[in-house]
Amino acid sequence: MQSILDFIEANHERYLAELKELLSIPSVSSQTERKAEMRRTAEWLQNHLQVVGLQNVQILETAGHPAVYADWLNASGTPTLLIYGHYDVQPEDPLDEWKTPPFEATIRDGNLYARGAADDKGQIFIHIKAIEAFLKNGGTLPTNIKIIFEGEEEIGSENLPALIEAHKDLLKCDLIVISDTDIFEKGVPSVTYSLRGLSYTEVEVIGPNSDLHSGSFGGSVHNPIQALAEMIASLHDKNGRVTVKGFYNDVRPVSKAERAAFKKLPWKDRTYAKKLGLKQLYGEKGYTTLERLWVRPTLECNGIWGGYTGEGAKTVLPARAFAKISMRLVPNQDSMKIGKLFEKHFKAIAPKTVQVKVKVLHGGEPAITPIDSPGVKTAVAALEKGFGKKPLYQGEGGSIPIVVDFKKLLKADSVLLGFGLPDENAHAPNEFINLDNFFGGIRTCAHFYKDLPEYWKKGKK
Repeated sequence: MQSILDFIEANHERYLAELKELLSIPSVSSQTERKAEMRRTAEWLQNHLQVVGLQNVQILETAGHPAVYADWLNASGTPTLLIYGHYDVQPEDPLDEWKTPPFEATIRDGNLYARGAADDKGQIFIHIKAIEAFLKNGGTLPTNIKIIFEGEEEIGSENLPALIEAHKDLLKCDLIVISDTDIFEKGVPSVTYSLRGLSYTEVEVIGPNSDLHSGSFGGSVHNPIQALAEMIASLHDKNGRVTVKGFYNDVRPVSKAERAAFKKLPWKDRTYAKKLGLKQLYGEKGYTTLERLWVRPTLECNGIWGGYTGEGAKTVLPARAFAKISMRLVPNQDSMKIGKLFEKHFKAIAPKTVQVKVKVLHGGEPAITPIDSPGVKTAVAALEKGFGKKPLYQGEGGSIPIVVDFKKLLKADSVLLGFGLPDENAHAPNEFINLDNFFGGIRTCAHFYKDLPEYWKKGKK
């Protein structure tokens, strides 16, 4: 490995120059006028992967933006690792809040600033450079590798499941690694081993057949806004638990190992609350804040509206009131089942003075890769070698739907080996990737490829 690590160390400046070139292309997938730039980015990656030395490099067409595929499958007797990432980025707005142009990568204070620096061009580039280090020093890789970089993650990966389905044999693998997440904080490397799922609903409470004068009718009609507020308030009990019947039936208990791992993280509720401008935190009784964020399900009202909200006064008693309500889910909850339980419960608690409609809009499943699995063990060992510090474990409160799609379609688990930071401004002005994390990430990925066959073999015994 020393020659690999020496090669990485000697090529820092070249890596940054190449990454700046990739970051200069405004690959904003949500904007039709930048469709040509999306194609140009895919072609840039195709050419670069060929230069690096990967084989079978090709562009895979979709109904939307293209994906880029490459592989190297000459390591007989070793597992096949699929590396997933995305080359599309968020729009740069608001432009006037950027200190330097979003598509002119700039280094300051140990960070590289540009749109896509962390999410996700910088992180896929980490893998490309780790692969290059092997192929330029001996011409071989220690394990079989496949790559799929898509161009639609920032717009929901709508065409990715169909792409996977159409190319199952091409993408067949033993393990998937995704570098599109963060470490816990700078100087604290960590492995994300779990993701929450989602069930998203919209509710409508219907009262009279039209808006009414609140003076003439107030006191005789149940205001739909009041009824909706009362119903939403009843969805949690005094201990912060969700009152939907059957909501917790399938929840996977928090293990002793998880609780022990969370306690090792440098976390303080007081600091967290202060950053959010809060005097006191809130949540389900009997669980720590990190447990409530990562391994316990939640129910939140995401929006509520009805009646008159314009300028000045209008004394209206509205005919309808609406809310959007989402539930974050944990293993082993099912998004469709939870959606139906919520619908049944919400209709059951409606007073007879109003009617209720519930739409289950969409959902995504939770995912977990056990911390004692070969992939996670490899990631832990690689991070320690790459950063010189024993990593910790963390969960993720949000959702990455493609992890579930990969499990369903390719029958493979995913390891979330991210190198971003929680404050990297992803999706916001002045997005950056920390250079220590960038170069540490390249070293880590090199060790991950080297160590995976050994841990995989041990895990399968």
